[in-house]
Amino acid sequence: MAKNKNIFTAAAAALGILILLFAVGSFYTVDEGERGVVIRYGSLINVAEPGLHFKLPVIDSVRKISVQEQVELYRNMEAYSNDQQPAVMNLSVRYQIDSSRVDEVYRNFGTRQALIDRQVTRIVLEEAKTVLGQFNAATSIRERGRLNLEMAQAVQRSVTGPVIILGVQVEDVSFSAAYEESVEQRMLAEVAVERERQNLERERVEADIVRTRAAAEADRVRAQAQAEADSIRLRGNAEAEAIRERAAALANNPLLVELVKAERWDGKLPTTMLPNATVPFIEANK
Repeated sequence: MAKNKNIFTAAAAALGILILLFAVGSFYTVDEGERGVVIRYGSLINVAEPGLHFKLPVIDSVRKISVQEQVELYRNMEAYSNDQQPAVMNLSVRYQIDSSRVDEVYRNFGTRQALIDRQVTRIVLEEAKTVLGQFNAATSIRERGRLNLEMAQAVQRSVTGPVIILGVQVEDVSFSAAYEESVEQRMLAEVAVERERQNLERERVEADIVRTRAAAEADRVRAQAQAEADSIRLRGNAEAEAIRERAAALANNPLLVELVKAERWDGKLPTTMLPNATVPFIEANK
């Protein structure tokens, strides 16, 4: 009896465990930024959106694939510039899987990394060499923005399938130490030339300022001299006019001369006289 009871208890426990496993294994969740690929007997039967879902325990399995933005790094890629300078590049590629084509990712590639290895990496390596080959070494350094743009456009045109290329960034392009030193020296020379050009332009502007100030000072002196000349001319004209008017008055009034003499005489006769000199006199009215 006790033996049968033990058997019953063990069976009940096993059944409870199976029920618990069934309950727990029947539900799964998919996070935002993921999609769940539901597999039954090795066949894809559904792609689950974010949320809580039901599946057959033991029979169904779920493989989650991220559809969030990802970054793939490519280090130490070797290439040649248009002027045959060997270069080493570091690139980063931003991408994400098309959420509407997750089933295609699983069927054709199995995993996200397999998709990147087969559809992205090979193309990035090829296009990086092609695009850099269109730039001279100095241009690739000086015009990094254009290099980034053309690199991104080339990769985006060439990558196909359920992956979206969001951007390509050329992190670094390095050439041999000897070449980089020569580029640096050439850039320093260009900077020196530009500095001299700016100095010459500054000197030209300063000379223009000096000439302008000198011209203004000359205009001021000329205007002052003109004003003084005009003043002298006006005074001379006034004095001449006064003389003319006085002469006219004397001509019209002969006795005015005698009046002036009388007004100016102090009433004393000269104490000394030259021989044959005329004794001054004033005519008196009779």
